[in-house]
Formats: sequence, C-alpha cells, structure tokens
Amino acid sequence: MATTADFKKGITIKLEGELMALVDFQHVKPGKGGAFVRTKFKRLKDGAVVEKTFRAGERIEIVWMKEKKMQYLYKEGDLFFFMDTGTYEQISLPSSLLSHCIPYLKENEEVSVIFAEGQPVSVDIPTFCELKVVETDPGVKGDTAQGGSKPAVLETGLKVTVPLFINVGDTIKIDTRTGKYIERV
Repeated sequence: MATTADFKKGITIKLEGELMALVDFQHVKPGKGGAFVRTKFKRLKDGAVVEKTFRAGERIEIVWMKEKKMQYLYKEGDLFFFMDTGTYEQISLPSSLLSHCIPYLKENEEVSVIFAEGQPVSVDIPTFCELKVVETDPGVKGDTAQGGSKPAVLETGLKVTVPLFINVGDTIKIDTRTGKYIERV
C-alpha cells in the first residue's frame, strides 16, 4: 500500500472500486488544521474527470499498468478486435471502452492497449492520424487555404471541416485530441 506522498501525475489507483488515472494534484498545508491533497482523476472506464480531496498520508492502492502494442483488426457488432503482433493473440473490446478513439480507428492500425490487473482498460491512439476524404463538395479553381471551409466525411465516418481546396480521395492529417483538420498529406 502507498500513501498520498507517492502521488505522481499519470499513476493509476483504485478508488471506490474504479480505476482512476491521476491528472493533477496539489499538497495544501493550511495555517490551521491538517494538511491535505487536492486531486483530479480521469476515470479510465469513461474518461470522466473526478475531483477528490485526501488527508495527507492517507493510504491508497496503486495499480500498475502494462502497455501492449496491438493491431486493430475489425469491428463486429459492438466489439472491436485487436491482435498482439508478437504472439498473434486476439482480444475483443466493447465500444464503451473505445468511445474516444472509434472515429480514428482504421483496420491494421497499431494502437497501445493499456492493461490493469490483466484486463484491458483503455486504448491509446496516436496524436495524429491520416484519413482519406470519401465525401465532400468539389473544389473550385482559385480556392485557397484562406478562402473558407466546407464539411467532409472521412473513411471512418468522421465528419470534419476542411479548407475549400480539399477533394474526394485526398488524404488529410487529423488531430485526434480535437478532431480538427491539420493539413493535406
């Protein structure tokens, strides 16, 4: 068992039966009373941010995480299938665990699957991804990057706003944190 003195950004603890990643913390020593630690956690199950205050020295249960590089294979119903490229072992994950990254997943892409206590708890995708435009209004001669924007649908079904010069078939770079267009590839 560890205590609040062991807090470091990024550690994962078990809190009220749920796995939480520490996003931010602050040790506070008021003039009166005992010291305490103000924290912000990200619940791994759904990504919700939870704030909690601990007494200084309070015991916590740290959960060690293991990251495995896996290849996304396919989707069947509500399940997404991944394969360990070293052992060829396959696992399936429910869409509820992947909600933040579904619009950016392409078959055969490599992602990081995070395991805690032997169970997959989260999937990390690269910060940027390249996707092909499958539907957008045609570009007009003379359109420039500063000339405005239009909606586009990408190969995964993601809808983004792109500059007027982007056409069907173009590959574009998307920031997976914001879901916004970065550049044409």
